[in-house]
Amino acid sequence: MLTFRTKIIFRTLVLGLLLFVLAASGCTTKSKAKAQARSAFVLGQQQAITQQQQGPVVNFVGMVRNRTIQWTEELTLSKALLAAEYQGFSDPRVIIIIRNGQRFQVNVKQLLKGREDPPLEPGDTIEIQ
Repeated sequence: MLTFRTKIIFRTLVLGLLLFVLAASGCTTKSKAKAQARSAFVLGQQQAITQQQQGPVVNFVGMVRNRTIQWTEELTLSKALLAAEYQGFSDPRVIIIIRNGQRFQVNVKQLLKGREDPPLEPGDTIEIQ
């Protein structure tokens, strides 16, 4: 019969091996999973705020001063980034538009060159990493 200490050591080894296999196979890391969970939580909070506000809005997750801006028909991603006042020290590496639960990754290089500037819709959430 295994002692309590042996069981703990065995479980720790199995868990460590499992985490190693998951990380080596390209699965989500623990820190990445926490970041995704946090983003989902913030997104839920922002959507609740949106429902309480009057008029359509666009929400932001990331390093911006204004997390919610008013949506207008001519609002594009670049205009929204300016209105939200991006606060990052360098250009964003990843920008994702979340629309109706679907995630669309934006080509940041094309956006910064002015070649791609997608229009936004009411209720969109912009995730900046």
